Amino acid sequence: MTALSPGSRAQAEARPDRPSVVELRLTAFAAHRRAGFPLGPLSLFAGPSGSGKSSALRAYEALARLGGGAELDEVFPDPVACVPERARPDAQRRRGFRIGCTADGPEGPVRLDVAVQAEPELRIVGERLTAGGLTLLETALRDPGRRSVQAAWHTAGSSPVTRAPLPDDRLGTPLLPLRVAGKTDGQRQVLAAAEQMVVALRSVFACDPMPRSMRRAVPLGAGRLLRGCGNLAEVLWRTRSECGRRHGLLVDAVRAGCAGPVRDLLAERQPGGIGRIGGVGGMDGTVQALLDRGDGLRTPLGRLGDGELRYLALSLVLLTGPGVLEVDTAGEVPAALQTLTVLADGFDRDLDVRQREGLVRLAARMCERGHIRLVGAVSDASWAAGVGGVTVVDLEP
Repeated sequence: MTALSPGSRAQAEARPDRPSVVELRLTAFAAHRRAGFPLGPLSLFAGPSGSGKSSALRAYEALARLGGGAELDEVFPDPVACVPERARPDAQRRRGFRIGCTADGPEGPVRLDVAVQAEPELRIVGERLTAGGLTLLETALRDPGRRSVQAAWHTAGSSPVTRAPLPDDRLGTPLLPLRVAGKTDGQRQVLAAAEQMVVALRSVFACDPMPRSMRRAVPLGAGRLLRGCGNLAEVLWRTRSECGRRHGLLVDAVRAGCAGPVRDLLAERQPGGIGRIGGVGGMDGTVQALLDRGDGLRTPLGRLGDGELRYLALSLVLLTGPGVLEVDTAGEVPAALQTLTVLADGFDRDLDVRQREGLVRLAARMCERGHIRLVGAVSDASWAAGVGGVTVVDLEP
């Protein structure tokens, strides 16, 4: 065993146990060119309309889905919209975009860069996974007539690299555990770096609460919160009894962000009617969320304002976890070694000053614990300047 120098030992000890994305790179994507954005536990992209806030979050979500093994056409249903507006086709009429990220963790910083061809047909034409200045995986399109790319990964054995074809409609990094034997130190380094990147990317919940859908009674189902939070009442039906401590924290947050007294937040089964499941006098299989105001008064969420509903939904997201959210986690990795990343477009939309400040302080407290990260888009982040732990990324239109 090789002894570490004091400097190397300190560096190793400083590495986070939970892999997380610490930089987003948009080399050529929508309105972004040669852009690199540092990401902390709580990051806010700030800028006016048209500055590229939403497209930055869209690129992050795309990388997350690709890291989970999704096919390219599922991730980019309209790939031409991701191509920079002024990008001109080459002699073969090809145009595309480039995105990437850096994931920090036990293996140190690991970089992933992906080149996607959007026209004339959608395909991955290049991918590079690097760590410590060493290229661990590299792919390139050699024959446009074949639906594959030529891949080469680090071996450091009798042969320095191993070459094999990989499909051009999926990211190669999450496929490496199926192709790399792990017999040499170099192969094990490739597998460790790939696992760190995939774990950092996988646990992402893109969230944009839609108040209109949150006002309705909803049927009982799996109890996992959807992207638009329209099934919030169903999730409350489940979580209120599962964890009293977290529910109490949610009630405290709602009390601080909603007008009027709030004693509790609950979900109730709705009475049935003629022709509905359960019959006359029964229950119709749907639930509705309400605020308990005390003294017997209960306010349905349908009576709340848009800002109150978005505040409530985002508070619930921050106070829960992958088991309650519709998230594609890495099932083979212990939850204690994963970090949930919430992508919140329009994080401050419809919120008043009190609500947005309360929400960002709640987010800062939760992100400080290390099990959750948040990347949000806001029109202006000056109101968050006094909150510790917030990384503001200012964008120009």
